[in-house]
Amino acid sequence: MIPTFTNCALATAAAMLFLMCGLLEVSQAGVVGDFNHAERCKDSLFMGTPPRGYLSNSFKKICQRYEDKPRYVTLYDSHKHVPIYSAYTFKKSDGEKKVDFPWMFEPQLASEKSSSNMEPFPQSANMHMNFEDSQAVLEDYADVVQYERGQLNPDEHQADPLDKASTYTLTNVVPQIREFNMGPWAEHRDIVRKRLNNYCRGKAFVITGVTTSGHTIRRNNQDRVAVPEYMWSAYCCTEFDQNAPYFVRYKFPVFGAYGLNDRVNNQMVEVPLKNLEKFLKGRMDVDKNFQIFYKDCVSDK
Repeated sequence: MIPTFTNCALATAAAMLFLMCGLLEVSQAGVVGDFNHAERCKDSLFMGTPPRGYLSNSFKKICQRYEDKPRYVTLYDSHKHVPIYSAYTFKKSDGEKKVDFPWMFEPQLASEKSSSNMEPFPQSANMHMNFEDSQAVLEDYADVVQYERGQLNPDEHQADPLDKASTYTLTNVVPQIREFNMGPWAEHRDIVRKRLNNYCRGKAFVITGVTTSGHTIRRNNQDRVAVPEYMWSAYCCTEFDQNAPYFVRYKFPVFGAYGLNDRVNNQMVEVPLKNLEKFLKGRMDVDKNFQIFYKDCVSDK
């Protein structure tokens, strides 16, 4: 018969081991089954809830981790090698873009046993073959002068250097036509930055995504990276300046925009959230209950 105190010790050790395993599972994010925990990037989403209504079950949910900290959320198409959307919290910033960060990839898209942190691409291009089946690699963007790497969570909407660095993963990037990227898209990104800087008094949540397209970047006679037809974005800020001028105030707490990823007719069109959702339903594989923000960005308070 084992003494009682030994039983207690064994039970305590087992409980501690179970707790440690649970904590380890929670802290190791990367590719996740859901975003329902802070360590799985839940705090990047309004009311901890991602957009609903996407019909595909093959998209990968990525909790974008950098330096062991969750930074933002990405829904990723590992077949077309592009993000469907990235969701993040906006940080007041001066709009400066940092260009000295290395481009990174998501190890867990290639192997679930890999690191849960994004990592810089290896120096040797031969190493990229190990994970190019699951995601875009640097070579895909090497010889396509008509495209720029467009960040869904942009460097310019972050303030902390590590948050900025985390936006430089190709899982947060889509091919944007150069004229669109440097023109209407850049202008809209800065308009939203200034608007949220000046009039959002609480936390601002932003979701930026793409519609599917028939165009594709090809390399070595293979389809590699889908080129979005349209780009879209929406923000949600429930605590805002009630004394803001009307031309600003009516765009709170929530507003959206979309634009054609092309050389011409590519202006960003700002619209109410419901108008944006209606526009996207006809261009994406989503159901009739497609919703970008939980309760359309109405706070429960």
